[in-house]
Amino acid sequence: MPKPYSGPIVDAHHHLWDLDLGRHPWLAATAGERGGLGELGPLRRNYLPQDFSRDAARHDVVATVHVEAGWASDDCVGETRWLETQDKSQGVAARYVVRVPLASPGAPALIEAQAAFDRTVGVRDILSWDPDPTRRFAARDGIMDEPAWRAGLALLGAHQLAFDLMVFPRQLADAARLAAAFPGQQFVLNHCGSPIDRDAEGMRRWREGLRALARHENVAVKISDLVAYDHNWTLDSLRPVVLHCIDCFGSDRAMFGSDFPVAGLHASFDDIYDGFKTIAADLSTDEQAALFFGNAKRIYRLDELSSAGLLPA
Repeated sequence: MPKPYSGPIVDAHHHLWDLDLGRHPWLAATAGERGGLGELGPLRRNYLPQDFSRDAARHDVVATVHVEAGWASDDCVGETRWLETQDKSQGVAARYVVRVPLASPGAPALIEAQAAFDRTVGVRDILSWDPDPTRRFAARDGIMDEPAWRAGLALLGAHQLAFDLMVFPRQLADAARLAAAFPGQQFVLNHCGSPIDRDAEGMRRWREGLRALARHENVAVKISDLVAYDHNWTLDSLRPVVLHCIDCFGSDRAMFGSDFPVAGLHASFDDIYDGFKTIAADLSTDEQAALFFGNAKRIYRLDELSSAGLLPA
C-alpha cells in the first residue's frame, strides 16, 4: 500500500509581509491584478510568522525558506533587515531568498549587503514576462540576455548564492540557454515553471520546455503553487504536473513549497501539503524524504542547523 510522507518538512517557498509598513506596492488596493493570479484582495492583510505557523500546524514543518515578497524596489535590503526582526523560534524564515535587481548599477553593492546576512542563501529577480500586461511580472522581455543583468548574476557564485528562476513557459528555452552559460551557478526554478496556459498547446509547450531545462544539472525545481493557474483544481489535475516535474528533474533535484499565503487564494495549506503527500505516496521513503526535506535543506544551506541540533540530520 502507498505510504504518504509523515516526516519533517522544509517548506522551500513562502512569503511574509507587514502591510502596515507600506512597502509592498503590488498589494496596494489600487494595484490591480498581477501575474494571472486573480483577485488579490484576500492577500491584503498582514502575514507574519505566527500566521504561517497557524496555517501549517497540521504538518511537521521544521524550517522554511522565505522568498522575497515584492518589497519596494528602492530598498530591497530593507526587507532582509525586517526579516531579521521576526520570530525564528518555529523555524519560519530560517533562510532567505532575497531581491536584487541584477541589471542595476548598484547590484554589486546590493549583493554584498544582502550576502552579509547569514540567513541569505539565494537571490530572486523575477523574469516572468508575457505580452499581456495583466500577466507579466517583469518590466520587459529578454532581461536574462542583457549583458548588465548577466554581469550581476555572475557575482552570486562568490557568495554561494543560488538564483531563484521565475519565468513563464514561453521563456524556458531562454532559461535553458542561461543555465548552460552559467554551469557553476545553482538555479532553482520557481512554481514548476508557471504553466499559465492550460490548453493542450500551452501544456505541451510547458512539458517540453521543462524537460529541456532539466537537462542542465545545475537547475532544480520547486513544485509550488500548482493552483496559481489551475483555480478549479482537483488532485487529478495537479498530479500530472507534479509527476512531470519529478520525472524531468528526478527526486534529487525537486522540492516542495507552499507559496503561502499567495497559494491561499485558491487552496488551504492543508490542501497543498495533503495533495503533495497523496501524489508522492507511491515513491520510495528516501525519494519522499528528499522531496519534502533533504533537497531544500541541501540547496538552501540548512545543514548547519542540523549540525547545531536544531533540525533533523
